Amino acid sequence: MTSIWHWPQYFPKGTDLSVYSQAKLDAAAQELNERPRQTLNFETSAERFQQGVATTD
Repeated sequence: MTSIWHWPQYFPKGTDLSVYSQAKLDAAAQELNERPRQTLNFETSAERFQQGVATTD
């Protein structure tokens, strides 16, 4: 659920992502997913995702 618009904060446009470790990419994705978003009523995308998963049980 990571917003592609925020990636340049971590990796400038045109960056070859193959030079970064999977751990570095995962850390950036996790940080972005844990950022509250106004469009989600200031919930994080991770929280919203968990709510959606919880309702399918």
